[in-house]
Amino acid sequence: MLSNSIGGKSIIFWSRRSAFDLNKSLWGSFAVLDATHKFYFAADTGYTHNISIFRHIGKKYGPFDLSAIPIGAYEPRWMMEAQHVSPDEAVQIHIDVRSKKSIGIHWGTWALANEYFMEPPKKLAHAVQSKLLNSSSFIVVKHGEVFDLL
Repeated sequence: MLSNSIGGKSIIFWSRRSAFDLNKSLWGSFAVLDATHKFYFAADTGYTHNISIFRHIGKKYGPFDLSAIPIGAYEPRWMMEAQHVSPDEAVQIHIDVRSKKSIGIHWGTWALANEYFMEPPKKLAHAVQSKLLNSSSFIVVKHGEVFDLL
């Protein structure tokens, strides 16, 4: 392995920019690896419960020191589950990719779905607690907030 590398990884999503280009280009997650640190960016994604691409990513490239995982735009589930994870599923991705610390992203900026825009951090905290994880292992950063990763 190179001492520094960036690699594209799979996600579950779709794309469309016009009436005639459905899934002609697709989104992707990525991992940034160097000799001492590993970072994973999950991107916009859904979660498959039967086959987890995230478990595969965790086994092959993890554990990750830091991950950025989406937590918003998930309601109603019947419509959004194929492209946006819920906070519960975000915690499962955190576990699957074997992340030491994760930051919740993709919430609170735009009203993209039916949940209240400030709901995702609350649901994330509950999901972290229900999986008996340390509350500092998966955090949410306020817009413009500066924080220490250590």
